[in-house]
Amino acid sequence: MFFSLFTIETLMKKETIWVAGIPAALVALGLPQAALSQPVRALSPVVVTAPAADEPLVVRTDPKAPRQPVPAHDGADFLKSIPGFSVIRKGGTDGDPVLRGFSGSRLGILLDGQEIYGGCGGRMDPPTAYVYPESYDRVTVLKGPQSVRYGAGQSAGVVLFERDVKRMETFGWKADGSLTLGSFGRNDQMADVLVGNPQAYVRAGGTRAQAGDYRDGDGNRVHSEYLRWSSHAAVGLTPDDKTRIELSAALSDGRAAYADRSMDGSKFRRENVSLMFERKRMGGLVDAIEGRVYYNYVDHVMDNYTLRDVPSGKMNPYMAGNPDRRTTGGRLSATLRPAESWELVVGADAKQDVHRGRGSGMQASADAADAAFLAAPRVEDMRFEQHGVFGESTWFLTGADRVVGGLRVDWVEARDKRAPGKSATAGRDNDRTLTSGFLRYERDYGDNSTWYAGVGHSERFPDYWELMKGSPDGSNSAFLSTRPEKLNQLDIGTNWRSGPFALSASAFYSRVDDYILIDWNRSQTRNVDAEVVGGELDASWQFHPAWQGVASLSYVHGRNRTDDTALAQQPPLEVRLGLNYAQGPYSAGMLWRLVAAQDRYDKGMGGIAGKDLGPTGGFGVLSFNAGWRPSKTVLLTAGVDNVLNKTYAEHLSKSGADIPGSASFLNTRINEPGRVFWLKAQIALD
Repeated sequence: MFFSLFTIETLMKKETIWVAGIPAALVALGLPQAALSQPVRALSPVVVTAPAADEPLVVRTDPKAPRQPVPAHDGADFLKSIPGFSVIRKGGTDGDPVLRGFSGSRLGILLDGQEIYGGCGGRMDPPTAYVYPESYDRVTVLKGPQSVRYGAGQSAGVVLFERDVKRMETFGWKADGSLTLGSFGRNDQMADVLVGNPQAYVRAGGTRAQAGDYRDGDGNRVHSEYLRWSSHAAVGLTPDDKTRIELSAALSDGRAAYADRSMDGSKFRRENVSLMFERKRMGGLVDAIEGRVYYNYVDHVMDNYTLRDVPSGKMNPYMAGNPDRRTTGGRLSATLRPAESWELVVGADAKQDVHRGRGSGMQASADAADAAFLAAPRVEDMRFEQHGVFGESTWFLTGADRVVGGLRVDWVEARDKRAPGKSATAGRDNDRTLTSGFLRYERDYGDNSTWYAGVGHSERFPDYWELMKGSPDGSNSAFLSTRPEKLNQLDIGTNWRSGPFALSASAFYSRVDDYILIDWNRSQTRNVDAEVVGGELDASWQFHPAWQGVASLSYVHGRNRTDDTALAQQPPLEVRLGLNYAQGPYSAGMLWRLVAAQDRYDKGMGGIAGKDLGPTGGFGVLSFNAGWRPSKTVLLTAGVDNVLNKTYAEHLSKSGADIPGSASFLNTRINEPGRVFWLKAQIALD
């Protein structure tokens, strides 16, 4: 559909633009002169590929910058703009992120330093489903097993969604707001306000994201609507330049339709409370101390009647499920400086994770199904506890050479709380001691360049979804038969800059013993040995003061050594080519995304988020964007994604279900959206 001014006006009248807590002057595009005279932060132009790594295996990017394709509404949608990431798709929202061919709990997701896990047994709600990226200030990606600070078993890497608060010199405020409108009823709002003085601050904000069913390039309707909202608030004390104490809370909820299954998500409630303390730049042996305790609770409802028509002709066809999950944890660390050339971070962390469930069974009506599951008691089925200690050190050998290394030990215990009739291992415990570590050498060269080489080892305890499957021995529980994964990986690369040129290149080789593979044909979890090799390339060339060319490439090749087959759920070769223009208040750009065919697959095998369906052909998608900055505080951007209205599906995609009123993708992948028009308005005031 063409995105006209009439469409924008209709959407704005139809939907409430929620920016509570921000004065009207901040959300109107015609700001009063007093507001425009405020000091401002720079609003970035459209990002078509994330900036190259600024240090070895680390990518930092601004989640508030508009992106193409259409600006992200959840964490996985955001991460796919970073080379090396893919997303296992299942319609409009809540895809599972994949980094370098590794997905699920192999990839750590931390929200303000806190771990969160989804409740759905079918992965409707991976951790990134509870993230609206623009409400955070910074996203940091640590690739590979090259850090031990953020938890155990994160063999693919770690993603940190973080909010920053700097101590104010005088009383003041700052605010961010945005509105995104687009095809298929896309309508997002975000607001965030900080008010404070040198001694204390208050920060509060909220987001709302909505879209209807989209249509693919052939005009077929795909069951994919969603509505999400979130809110967060924090009160902090900053008695001096070195100290911060913060109490924060968050609440969110929503609903989402899925094209790949017989049920939708009608509730995604998250409750969060966190208390943190930090003291930095102390001098002496102990230079910094940081601590945090947190509580995360997820209450999820799935059913087959809220967002779709119930199939007729069946006796009592209404059904619902209501899992929940509570994660509590804490972390304490200290930064030590035993010598001028030596920095050492030591710490400990712990968490407890409890999963429960209840459901309605088959009922005669939606009201009866609701009443049935709400009246049922919640039954615990699995419990995890983890305690870990770690140390990470940086030795500065010379001004240009350094060695970074770390070691971590974790004690993990899981208990199978299922009833004896549902699990052959009911009441049993699974205790493991896991070790992780890495060692990396870095050397600077030239004016602003670095090369590096590192080795890492990671051990991962099987997660909830893997343990809930059957065992290859024929029993109905993989709780005791599944061994922890053990990964050894070599990482090499360089970050190079010279004048108008910038290049980031990285390559890795992983050898995984006891890789945890799910056989979806038999609903079993089994261990195999595997190897994965691949890398990423990021380049930019500022060939004119107003023009920049960018390119990125990512590739992964995985092999199941035990079965001598392709390793399942591996993304194909992907190349992104971009051209950006920026002159004065105007900007423009294009993105050409090219994805190769993938003929390496293992049908029916995969991980907790998906399985291989067969080969896929290659495709290319062309998109354009433009931007205008009418003032220092306001940025307007617009774009057209999939300009040629191509019909295509990602290789990492779920197969579809037969849903009344929607296109059927039975035994095949779900098609992606066709041509999409979008418009985004942003305001940033200090």
